[in-house]
Amino acid sequence: MSTVTPEASTPESRQGNKMMPPAQKAAVATSGILALAFLIFAGSNQDSATAVKAILGLLLGVTLFHSRFGFTSAWRQLISVGQGRALQAHMLMLAVAVVGFSIVISNGDGFFDSQPAGYVAPITLGLLIGSFLFGLGMQLGGSCASGTLYATGSGHIGVLVTLIGFVAGSGVGVAHSGFWSSAGDGFVKLADPFSFTADIGVVGGTIVLVAILAAVALGVEQVIRRRRPPQIEPSPVATGAARFLRGSWPLWVGAIALGFLNVVVLAVSGRPWGVTSAFRLWASKILDGAGVDVSTWSYWDGRAGLDSQLFTDTTTVLNIGIIIGALGASAAAGSFALVRRVPRQHIAAGLIGGALMGYGAAFAFGCNIGAYFSGIASASLHGWVWALFALIGTWVGLKARPLFGLSVPKPEDSVC
Repeated sequence: MSTVTPEASTPESRQGNKMMPPAQKAAVATSGILALAFLIFAGSNQDSATAVKAILGLLLGVTLFHSRFGFTSAWRQLISVGQGRALQAHMLMLAVAVVGFSIVISNGDGFFDSQPAGYVAPITLGLLIGSFLFGLGMQLGGSCASGTLYATGSGHIGVLVTLIGFVAGSGVGVAHSGFWSSAGDGFVKLADPFSFTADIGVVGGTIVLVAILAAVALGVEQVIRRRRPPQIEPSPVATGAARFLRGSWPLWVGAIALGFLNVVVLAVSGRPWGVTSAFRLWASKILDGAGVDVSTWSYWDGRAGLDSQLFTDTTTVLNIGIIIGALGASAAAGSFALVRRVPRQHIAAGLIGGALMGYGAAFAFGCNIGAYFSGIASASLHGWVWALFALIGTWVGLKARPLFGLSVPKPEDSVC
């Protein structure tokens, strides 16, 4: 793990001017062909709305990769070394989305005749347990829901293992949905849903939320000043206009772009960005194809999608777009690499971590995107509760990493 101390950092490293490798033309061409085929299929076999969703997925993948925007690493950096710049970027992303969501939802009408509505959920025991398991799984699996997609697209076979575990855990979550649902023995409601904008007012609630986000960012700044962590090791940067296509982008650019793109997803599809509902659908279709009658499981009571084509599912379209977009972005950056050799311990950690995330998200109202990002953007209190318990899970996950031969960041590490 490379390190750099504040005293040893040079002006060049502070500016992030690392040498940019050449673009990988074959991989760029492959990603372009895949993206074109993806868009044509989405538009011709579905409708124009699906084609727009496909474009949004591609843009999300490019943004996630070029800004190296992480959720797993952001929380790991904060807890392990006191580096909070990435978490501050989260607050900026959330502020953009909160304002945008408030405008779109209060307007009432979205694109393609959609009726935008946010994710608002009650505080339940399942939310607490599921988000804790998700935070634990993130540190073992090495990525979150969105990170699993864009890392897979950029060639990380180790994260593909996590994705497999993620889908498997999602399938178990679907199987156990009756236990965690409102009619099940595992459902314990601790508090009714609370929406800042619905219960306080659109303007007042939005102001309160932005103020809370600003307060968190300021609090993190105090942590940074107290613990004085090393700067985050910069990624290679292209110069001039090429930087837009080849990266890398500053965290704040990625934060604003992701916040804006989530708002557009809401306006186009009628619901915010999510990831893991597609994993539950994929797992269900796989089990159904294997002869398991998943239609009798409570998760699919009154829920559409099981008997439909995958491309009718918004989240599936976005997920596929993210993978292809990240492939193109990583190839343009000269960073696409198929890492074939993965230690057995790391494979075990990836499968277990992915399974924990998939299972936890099934009854925690989603993942780092659907529950944390889109939950808070929807002005729902449950998004904040999700973040708190996922942070606790992150702390436990850091303690568990050595059991699988995974490193635990030290205070002087600039790469976490």
